[in-house]
Amino acid sequence: MPSSTVSDYLAAERTFLAWIRTGLALAGFGFVIARFGLFLRAMRLDQEVSGPGSIGSPGFGAALILAGSLALVWSAWGYTRLIRRLKRGESEPSLGSFFAVAIAVLLAALGVALAIHLLSVNAAAMLPTQEISMSSKNGIVTIASRHSVEQTVQRLEEIFATKGVKLFAVIDHSGEAEKAGFQMRPCKLLIFGNPKAGTPLMLASPLAALDLPLKILVWEKADGTVGLSYNESTYLQHRHGLPDKLVGNISVVDALAAKAAE
Repeated sequence: MPSSTVSDYLAAERTFLAWIRTGLALAGFGFVIARFGLFLRAMRLDQEVSGPGSIGSPGFGAALILAGSLALVWSAWGYTRLIRRLKRGESEPSLGSFFAVAIAVLLAALGVALAIHLLSVNAAAMLPTQEISMSSKNGIVTIASRHSVEQTVQRLEEIFATKGVKLFAVIDHSGEAEKAGFQMRPCKLLIFGNPKAGTPLMLASPLAALDLPLKILVWEKADGTVGLSYNESTYLQHRHGLPDKLVGNISVVDALAAKAAE
């Protein structure tokens, strides 16, 4: 029966440490994939950028973390078993090949699935649909305009005139900021409405006057694109307890903003 040498123990230890590094790398990479979505979401919220689909891949991240944990457990079990056999002077056949192949197949499958997921998200983002963002907490809808702030404001003014909508005021926030000594990206608020449409809303709920006349904010984002933001009609309905038959009086803002953004 051959006796185990120091080199045998050192080789076993090197293999064990290699598996530990592999397990930690898998778990760490899985954590990055799972949490990187939160970083992207924070960046997008900071820039008020929206897009289709969810952000990040927590499922893929969890799978990699699980694979890393399994690698650590298996390596500890295999190392302990090998040391015991070496102490008894027994030879240990290689049992690592099957597990290594299984890990490789798992990573390949996850890689293909992640690639398909990323391609599908990218394809959805490239669709020629209008960019829309709505927060369920504050009821704000933001759509992307294909024009500059000035051009978008001009288009809205022309649409109001055509539709018989009264424009009460245009507040140039960026212009007033410049007068006060501040630098601000172009940002203008349009206040508009129609007494025939707004009055029934205030009769049904006097506090609706807090959100009337209707408003559209035209502003330039940090990346140079222009957004049109306004209060979502369903949010206003729930906020003021407006009856369904009057929602149409405020939902007109959707069509007005979409027309100006074209």
